Amino acid sequence: MFLVTVSTLVTVFGTLMYVIEGPEHGFTSIPKGIYWAIVTLTTVGFGDIVPKTPVGQMLSSLVMIIGYSIIAVPTGIFTAELANAMRGEQLKHDCPVCSKNFHEHGAAFCSRCGNQLFAKVEHKA
Repeated sequence: MFLVTVSTLVTVFGTLMYVIEGPEHGFTSIPKGIYWAIVTLTTVGFGDIVPKTPVGQMLSSLVMIIGYSIIAVPTGIFTAELANAMRGEQLKHDCPVCSKNFHEHGAAFCSRCGNQLFAKVEHKA
């Protein structure tokens, strides 16, 4: 689904840029416009084809922002889920008094009864 959405966006943006800029500004065909959209959406930006008109530059800015969003948002979601999965093992300590489980990472005391979760370790010198 993700790839279909990105492909649709690239086709729409490439066609729009071909219509807006036209052959006189280097957008000689719709496939050339689609190539520009792929390069811009992926934030590669070769610079071989650039919009010259204000409307084309506005569309270009929009495509760049969407490109960053397509990269940043899924990356953030993936990273957060990975961190939660890794942290899940650390959250599995039970309170010895009230048996509440899944305390926050780094918690020293039970959030339900206030009991100390871990026994103090005494260091002998």
